[in-house]
Amino acid sequence: MKIAGLQHPGTPGDVEENLAALEAAATRAAAEGVRLLVTSEMFLTGYNIGDRVAELAREPLEERVADVARRTGVAIAVGLPLPGRGGVTNSVLMLDETGRRLARYDKTHLFGALDRSLFVPGEHPTVTADLDGVRLAFLVCYDVEFPETVRAAALAGADLLVVPTAQMEPFAFVAEHLVRVRAWENQVYLAYVNHSGAEGDLRYVGRSSISAPSGDVLAVADADGEALLVADVDVEVVRAARRDNPYLDDLRAEFRLPPALPEVTP
Repeated sequence: MKIAGLQHPGTPGDVEENLAALEAAATRAAAEGVRLLVTSEMFLTGYNIGDRVAELAREPLEERVADVARRTGVAIAVGLPLPGRGGVTNSVLMLDETGRRLARYDKTHLFGALDRSLFVPGEHPTVTADLDGVRLAFLVCYDVEFPETVRAAALAGADLLVVPTAQMEPFAFVAEHLVRVRAWENQVYLAYVNHSGAEGDLRYVGRSSISAPSGDVLAVADADGEALLVADVDVEVVRAARRDNPYLDDLRAEFRLPPALPEVTP
């Protein structure tokens, strides 16, 4: 299955402009035989836009993206805010080429004061969906920096981990190094799709990438500017990687989570 990741600065707070950029990318992707297009975190509305997040979350955003999927014939995993229990969630919606929802994942690990001021955390650590015989799982930005979340997705059978992100300075090392290690240690493809440019006081590091289960980087973007990254995902490559590098089989189940350390009294 051919997938694509859209690195783009977006237009903060302007859903119409971002939908237009999404449709242009999906049209181009369709011409290249892409079945799935992945955006960055909160791409549809912008991320660092304050109270506008809650306002825009009340709009029919899913229906607008579904229209794009139907017009272009491409499945889309899009970052956007959605109403959730107790507030707004920082989410990724997976829609197939007919606009039908396949999955919703809400970011479970909120990063810093900005995330916590805008969103409530998701309640489901692992969400999967199947497309063209490929099992997908989803995380958002900071989630992928916890090894436990990626391992849980791999143990749930994920072949491809979809990670919209809004990674900002000074954390370029996550995009440059950590992401490919996560792919290697869990034998998954990993699509890490970031913003470029800036929003308010945030400067994004770009460097979106698609990594293979071997840890090899199949496609990568520069730190700045727009890019449409395209790569092939092959479940047979995942199976071979897990035979050759059997971390998941060799992991002792009783050690998946370490026991709590005893309390020490000074």
